[in-house]
Amino acid sequence: MDIFSTTDPISGTDLHGRTEGLPCYVDGQGDSFLTVHFESEANRQAYLAIPLEPSSLDLSNSTDEWVDEG
Repeated sequence: MDIFSTTDPISGTDLHGRTEGLPCYVDGQGDSFLTVHFESEANRQAYLAIPLEPSSLDLSNSTDEWVDEG
């Protein structure tokens, strides 16, 4: 599944229809990826500098909640 985000996640600016030549970030590969477009390279760098938090989703949990309880 291909997902394209045309809203700059840093500035909140809607870039729909005018993403040509703007910086972007592609996460994933093959048939499944997300492309995020940015208003500027500075916003792209700010996005990439956001630290990632560990996921609380635990797929080994046998309950329907799938929430890590540890």
